[in-house]
Amino acid sequence: MALKLPQNSLLGSQSDSQRTLYPYVTGTSVVALKYKDGILMAADMGGSYGSTLRYKSVERMKPIGKHSLLGASGEISDFQEILRYLNELILYDNMWDDGNSLGPKEVHNYLTRVMYNRRNKFNPLWNSLVLGGVKNGNKYLGTVSMIGVTFEDNHVATGFGNHLARPILRQEWHENLSFEDGVKLLEKCMRVLLYHDRSAVNKLQVHIFLL
Repeated sequence: MALKLPQNSLLGSQSDSQRTLYPYVTGTSVVALKYKDGILMAADMGGSYGSTLRYKSVERMKPIGKHSLLGASGEISDFQEILRYLNELILYDNMWDDGNSLGPKEVHNYLTRVMYNRRNKFNPLWNSLVLGGVKNGNKYLGTVSMIGVTFEDNHVATGFGNHLARPILRQEWHENLSFEDGVKLLEKCMRVLLYHDRSAVNKLQVHIFLL
């Protein structure tokens, strides 16, 4: 005989909301750096279904408002949810029509609170995010993990990029890096990731933010 639970049972029912326990379609590393005239960010366009490289045209970098650029590793559907949050935030900010707009530092702080809040609810967004941008001549670059750990730096990376690309960036990055040298440095990092990361593909997406 099947056990029937009362509607107000603390055990709940099968119709209760379910939490994502494992990411399904995921993207790998994002690498970003400051150069003399702005911000450079790169990511490949692969989307892995488990260990299968299923999609090869997934965009994981999106402009946010007038001053910011967001890149994401991890679950693609969670990244789309984050973009929905940010679209609402930018729309609400524009409705004030006060001549001001959110800069990259404000957007980065917002994302930090969102990721930490979801982590505290045991329902995290399975992403590592890179937020870069330029406002009033000031360059900004930061990252936030799926549990809300955040920092700012002159160059950042997510996923395998933390282990494979950051050592290269620490060795070769300098403050007066030109655009051409910045692109070459990103290409070198992405080539190393392609050789060592099975989830990477040889199709790249690169964004530039100028002063």
